[in-house]
Amino acid sequence: MRVDRTAIDGLLLFVPTPHRDDRGLFTRTFDAVLGAEFGLDPAAFVQDSQSRSRQGTIRGLHGRSGRGEAKLVRCARGAVLDVLVDARPDSPTFGEQTSLRLDDENFATLYVPPGMLHGFQALTELTDVCYRIDRDHDPSEDLAVRYDDPELKIQWPLPVSAISERDLSAGSWAQLVARLVGS
Repeated sequence: MRVDRTAIDGLLLFVPTPHRDDRGLFTRTFDAVLGAEFGLDPAAFVQDSQSRSRQGTIRGLHGRSGRGEAKLVRCARGAVLDVLVDARPDSPTFGEQTSLRLDDENFATLYVPPGMLHGFQALTELTDVCYRIDRDHDPSEDLAVRYDDPELKIQWPLPVSAISERDLSAGSWAQLVARLVGS
């Protein structure tokens, strides 16, 4: 397994080496020792969650206020375009975004540091995304930015087939920035 740094400060991609043979495959999806070498506390992840989405579904862009939350995200079935926006005002990459394909072929796990907005679009008929989260969910800390925010200009690859009412009613990036930086 190797660890790749991304264009956004603190965002890491853990890329395993699946072992394939006539039975199928076996792969490690996370390595606590390797994670610790990159500053992660594997014991800090207290909640495991999974979502299943149909092709074209968008979930996000979500984040948490306060001390935020760290996540380990991987696609266990199908494929997603995973999108991240740095919402940490003190970060050297504040406001920058990146997108990565996560799928059930390479089994990469994405480490999302606290303070990021996260969302994805399901690229396959059925997609399962698994999350390990380092905090219990507190709805009062939820942050959201609309998926089609005109400032962010995220290029979703497919037409949107489904999105929650909550995500449709999310605020703008400009509104969140004003809240985060106090202007």
